[in-house]
Amino acid sequence: MSVNTDNKVKVALRDEIKTGKATLICTLENDLPKEYEIEIEKVYLNNNLDNKSMVIKITDSELLEKTGGIVQGMSGSPIMQNR
Repeated sequence: MSVNTDNKVKVALRDEIKTGKATLICTLENDLPKEYEIEIEKVYLNNNLDNKSMVIKITDSELLEKTGGIVQGMSGSPIMQNR
């Protein structure tokens, strides 16, 4: 799904993140951001040591095919939930 980059969204606080379906927005090719399906499996509310706040699972077959499931270095890729 292509992304409208003109839309602004509120950044969620850590305690507002819920487990379940979400989308990850990243740019893999053609310099165009695209949404991919993921699952938020666990949320760490009190982890302040390494800034790791959640565990996600890539469920989008296209993203899995393009990356092999490795999304290392995608820290700038926003995760969208409950829109």
